[in-house]
Amino acid sequence: MPHKIALITDSTCDIPATWREQYEITVIPMTVIFGDQQYLEGVDISPEEFYQRLPQEKERASTSQPAPQVFLEVYRRLAEAGVEQILTITLSAAMSGTYQSARQAAQDVPVPVHVMDSRSNSMGLGWQVIAAARAREQGGGLPEMLAAAEFVRDRITYYITLDTIDYLSKGGRISEAVRFLNSFLHIKPLIYVKRDTGTVGASIPARSRKAALDGLYKEFFRNLPAGKNLHLTVLHNAALPEAEELAERVRQEYTPQEMFISIVSPVLGVHTGPRAVALCGYMD
Repeated sequence: MPHKIALITDSTCDIPATWREQYEITVIPMTVIFGDQQYLEGVDISPEEFYQRLPQEKERASTSQPAPQVFLEVYRRLAEAGVEQILTITLSAAMSGTYQSARQAAQDVPVPVHVMDSRSNSMGLGWQVIAAARAREQGGGLPEMLAAAEFVRDRITYYITLDTIDYLSKGGRISEAVRFLNSFLHIKPLIYVKRDTGTVGASIPARSRKAALDGLYKEFFRNLPAGKNLHLTVLHNAALPEAEELAERVRQEYTPQEMFISIVSPVLGVHTGPRAVALCGYMD
């Protein structure tokens, strides 16, 4: 028997496949585009394949959000399967129109659909979905699932160091001033996702890869709201050895309650580029 409350998210969530299956999370794939070729991430192209191909492409890769019809088909299928309510949690509405697609589709479904803006992406989104799923596992209804997700949303901390600013620059997501500065300094940008707005902010850049990774670590823990138990993901764009080193440092210094390493979805990698590394988590 399916859960009476279905839980849906999009493929930028970076939730491990084992957890998607364990918690019965429906994941709607987003599209990455190379020229005239379109690929559903996690279906037609793997992250490993994407990051191998990305630097070799002459044309800039782009992305596409799911159309409302995609959400509508999933909503109706779940309703026909017997679910009584649906909770959809999407990546930040400030970053994508996915949230609006999910909301638009919810208007024509025979069961109630609640759509939540995670104000984040990757495991900033994923940890919220997992929290909602765990609340459901404990017998909670929609209010408890929303409260669990919102608790994480208000505490999630997410910092990313980029190996190059080129992909943000190509996507038009930084100012001309930053692009000009980078042409002279070749900085390693450090960015973060603002938990109150779901937008991207700039932190202290570095001049070397080593300094960038150290700065990522220090800024993440400096800005992590205090709590008892650490839930953390070390994220990477095909930079596994450095992610593993960072994870080991966390283990030795913070003893997290749960931590894993994950490669970042292609749709997010289009904007952050190869070899980006991130820390994303919260304390409860």
